[in-house]
Amino acid sequence: MAFHSQDVKFDIDLILKYAKPAPRYTSYPTAQEFTPEMTEQQWRQKVIQSNERKTPLSLYFHIPFCESACHFCGCNVIITRRKEVVEPYLEHLFKEMDIMGSLLDKSRKVVQLHWGGGTPNYLEDDQTVRLMDEIKKRFDFDENAEISIEIDPRHVSRERIFLLREIGFNRVSFGIQDFNPKVQQAVNRIQSEELIFSVMSWIREAGFESVNIDLIYGLPYQTLETFSETVEKVIKLNPDRIANFNFAYVPWLKRLQRMIDESALPPPQEKLDILKMTIEKLTDAGYIFIGMDHFAKPDD
Repeated sequence: MAFHSQDVKFDIDLILKYAKPAPRYTSYPTAQEFTPEMTEQQWRQKVIQSNERKTPLSLYFHIPFCESACHFCGCNVIITRRKEVVEPYLEHLFKEMDIMGSLLDKSRKVVQLHWGGGTPNYLEDDQTVRLMDEIKKRFDFDENAEISIEIDPRHVSRERIFLLREIGFNRVSFGIQDFNPKVQQAVNRIQSEELIFSVMSWIREAGFESVNIDLIYGLPYQTLETFSETVEKVIKLNPDRIANFNFAYVPWLKRLQRMIDESALPPPQEKLDILKMTIEKLTDAGYIFIGMDHFAKPDD
């Protein structure tokens, strides 16, 4: 079911009652549901049992490396500029693919592949090509498969964008979070408006079928006015999809978030106003609010 701006109604008392961190349901089961009680033998059996349904495959590859730390980050990341750490990681990925490939029915085609992180474009060109080649050796892809990658626009060139398209990626996602310089400084994610628009032009020039942009509301020093300006710039970028995530401030779980000044975070009511404004602006611009923080063009 799609939502439109006139449908947006909030129960502020209910929101304040549950104004505390909780897992995102864009991934389910949530991480809290995973336990060490699952043995390797049980895991193998579950994978084999999945073959009975004959459903197609969706594969996710996690590239955890980043050159610098974004203070808002809640992902599983390794901050390093030592590029030699990549090769051992890739070798382990190849081994895991061998294990999965031996358990999965060969008739099950891949309909979705996503590289996330971390920073997938942390890999060098040859490593990127090799990883994709090794995946395609082990799995059979549907001819209409969605093959997507997340990139850090601060560390990508026009040549790399074209290489990604050449080896089979047809969708790309990248994070803006916020265009405001003060907010960017506060979360250690500094990227100019000029850079973002250049990267988007390269992506379109390379012929990617769909582009997703990530925003985060609830970051330090954000206001209704400043985030409204960010949303307007995003509309000018004209992505096919937009994810507008609520910032989960959990410094007791995520060490990087301890670098954030808690007193600079917008209060719950202002976050709610920001969300409402974002929904209204994006739906007025033609995007459909499909829920779970996500917006998409009708034809995407």
